[in-house]
Amino acid sequence: MTAIPPPISMLAELTHRCPLACPYCSNPLELLKSDTELPTEAWAEIFRQAAALGVLQLHLSGGEPAARRDLADLVGAARDAGLYVNLITSGIGLTEARLDALEARGLDHVQLSLQGVNAAVADRIGGYAGGFDRKMAVAHSIARRGLPLTVNAVMHRHNLDQLPQAIALAAKLGARRIEVACVQFYGWALKNRTALQPSRAQVEAAKATVEEARDSYKGRMQIDFVPPDYYADYPKACMGGWGSTGLNIAPDGTVLPCHAAQTIPGLSFPKVTDLPLADIWYRSDAFMAFRGTDYLPDICQGCARRDRDFGGCRCQAMALAGDARAADPVCRHSPHRGLVDRLLAEADDSPLETVEFAYRR
Repeated sequence: MTAIPPPISMLAELTHRCPLACPYCSNPLELLKSDTELPTEAWAEIFRQAAALGVLQLHLSGGEPAARRDLADLVGAARDAGLYVNLITSGIGLTEARLDALEARGLDHVQLSLQGVNAAVADRIGGYAGGFDRKMAVAHSIARRGLPLTVNAVMHRHNLDQLPQAIALAAKLGARRIEVACVQFYGWALKNRTALQPSRAQVEAAKATVEEARDSYKGRMQIDFVPPDYYADYPKACMGGWGSTGLNIAPDGTVLPCHAAQTIPGLSFPKVTDLPLADIWYRSDAFMAFRGTDYLPDICQGCARRDRDFGGCRCQAMALAGDARAADPVCRHSPHRGLVDRLLAEADDSPLETVEFAYRR
């Protein structure tokens, strides 16, 4: 294996508390309670260790990070450590006074989630009445302050047809970037997969919409597109390769290579309160488990794409094939591809108002 590079980015999941209950949330099904959350100074020490390790970008997430009363102090601690700080938020809980405090402490960027382009859809999906209106108010306040804004539009069967309107809304809100992120099936999304899986026709229409919008908004707003895994012929390079570019830290200090890593049995993930972050990144068994490509099966070893996609997603292989070392079932060459094709055929086309989501609670 070649030398291990330092991580570029870190996702700090400050809390699992959230006023929304999105049925596609990437948080684990077993949500951590508030009494397990790290205190302010523990996070400040983590930020210092991350910067020393080589991390450049810090993403403050949750749950909803605004559920933490010390959010402004955490932003200040991260900036003091020399990190670029991006806040990933639903907007719920961000009052004018709190935005003032975040701006004063040096917040660099805001990433605002979008569940739909109107209250009827957004509030139904988010499970929170009045959430859309509150989100719009926060978005306008962010624009007035001149804070760089990314809109994260999580798309699925029940809102993908609204993609043109979602892109137009992001531009109206003054976003410099919109991430059109089709639901990836981990966490709560995996539990709600049948209800959320878009149709092939929706996906093809979305691709055309994105290409047209990129031309229309060129120079004004960047448009990134994360297509659904299941309709792809080849897997994505998940996380840029396991333990290669970034890491996640759960609210209790558990350090993970990605959101869903704890779904893989047999791996033990250290806490940063027990071991230095550098030791975890460079030497822990969990981070070494799927680094590089040596672990991949023979069918992947001889593939010309091996060093481009690193065999795809280990958590997806675990979820679908029951083996984290298997060829990602999304791949057309995987012996498990039939599992994905059968799942696509099981999608539920019921209208949104009749769907019974397993809401994140």
